[in-house]
Amino acid sequence: MSVDAAKLYERDFVRWTEQQAAALRAAAGFGVNLPLDWENLAEEIDSLGRSQRRELRSRIATVIEHLIKLECAPATDPRQGWIETIVRERNNIEDLLDDSPSLRNEAARMISRQTPRMRKLVGRGLRRYREGTLETIDRIDSVNFTEEQVLGDWFPGDVPGVFPPPADRERE
Repeated sequence: MSVDAAKLYERDFVRWTEQQAAALRAAAGFGVNLPLDWENLAEEIDSLGRSQRRELRSRIATVIEHLIKLECAPATDPRQGWIETIVRERNNIEDLLDDSPSLRNEAARMISRQTPRMRKLVGRGLRRYREGTLETIDRIDSVNFTEEQVLGDWFPGDVPGVFPPPADRERE
């Protein structure tokens, strides 16, 4: 492996998988005389990058789901668990983006695609638990979050520019 490829592997895993898959396909085209299954090797390397994308998308969806619940659900008991889940998933997202910074370029698109899906999921769940009033469902249907709100330290109810969050949140 070249020094540049080794450095890329350390800096941005997803970008490395894309580069290595392309290199394997190019080598296969040259008819290199090695008994390797070039196309399937390239596909497996590609799949590692796709796996990282799926993981990021899943973690973003979980954060959005719980932000919607915090913003719209009338329930009080599970709120602390929702907050803890958001904090944990944001930490995991941060780790993923540290390993593969190029995925940050895809975060906004993932957020915009996952938000309507999570609205539907939360709405169904609230109706199932008989907490889905028309007013609540209307609120859910109109909620949107920015990339900064999903990936940052923001929670529904935070006052812009005030940190840490209000003390009453810590008691919930």
